[in-house]
Amino acid sequence: MLIAIEGIDGAGKRTQTERLRARLEAMGVTVGVISFPRYGETVMARAVADYLNGRFGDIGDMPAHFPALLYAGDRFESRDLLCELLQACDIVLADRYVASNLAYQGAKLGKTERAEFIDWVTRIEHDVYQLPLADLTVYLDVPVQVSSSLVARKPKRSYTDAAKDLHERNTAYMAACREVYSMLLGAQHRSQWVAVGCTDRDGVMRDIDIIHAAIWETIAGHLP
Repeated sequence: MLIAIEGIDGAGKRTQTERLRARLEAMGVTVGVISFPRYGETVMARAVADYLNGRFGDIGDMPAHFPALLYAGDRFESRDLLCELLQACDIVLADRYVASNLAYQGAKLGKTERAEFIDWVTRIEHDVYQLPLADLTVYLDVPVQVSSSLVARKPKRSYTDAAKDLHERNTAYMAACREVYSMLLGAQHRSQWVAVGCTDRDGVMRDIDIIHAAIWETIAGHLP
């Protein structure tokens, strides 16, 4: 079973992926974890790092199709590894998967253009590159203002020396990404989608353990 953990930057995907892995392994479930992009591991991930560091220009300087192919290429290079994990493990957790490409690149387009673009990327990733579909996609929903403050607290990342990368420092763009994620969730796009709200009624980020409990309650009925 392939479970994708999705959400905008700062949503806590890596933290919750690790919490979920630990809980499943404590139950005797064999779990594999893969994170995209695979920085330092694939040729395309190195190109993604260049893109996020602004070496190809700003977000508006290039068509969405170009970075979409970089992200898709990183997964194509990783397809054999992913398939091996799926063969060897009961559950594989993906910290970001194809939906990230759809949301982050689709956000650069107008609403009338998004559906055609999302279909194009989906066909490349799943039909041409033959990447498996996620059985379940867990969307961690975080408001942009909360996301931005959490990103600012992140430790140094392997792919950048900047406090915020090309995507993270543009809050209007992050809001558009969240909008596309909401659209994918509503359409149940090529996966069974579930959403977990990560903030309370006052817009304050919930405790990590509370978010994990909400994730577990949401997905437990979907697990084999």
